[in-house]
Amino acid sequence: MAYAVIKTGGKQYRVQQGTKLDVEKLDAAVDSEIQFEALMVGEGDSVKIGAPVVQGASVTAKVLGQFRGPKGVAFKFKRRKGFHKTKGFRRSLTKLEITSIAG
Repeated sequence: MAYAVIKTGGKQYRVQQGTKLDVEKLDAAVDSEIQFEALMVGEGDSVKIGAPVVQGASVTAKVLGQFRGPKGVAFKFKRRKGFHKTKGFRRSLTKLEITSIAG
């Protein structure tokens, strides 16, 4: 089965057709299609590595939804000073399903 490596949101993901993944928020409507350039494409023993992307290779994904991830906590403190600060956050995420890998 073919696989590819794509980059979005400052992170790289190894994907195959049918893979569902959560990435940093993308400005796209639900049920729309998004194209990504592939950094690497492989199938079996043949692997194509791009510099920085593989020419003519692309990955198509369908947007399944927009949501906010689980709560995270940033906790800062300075020892022996009585200083501590807690700040919570929730990342905005986009759920994608990989529909095809070309190239």
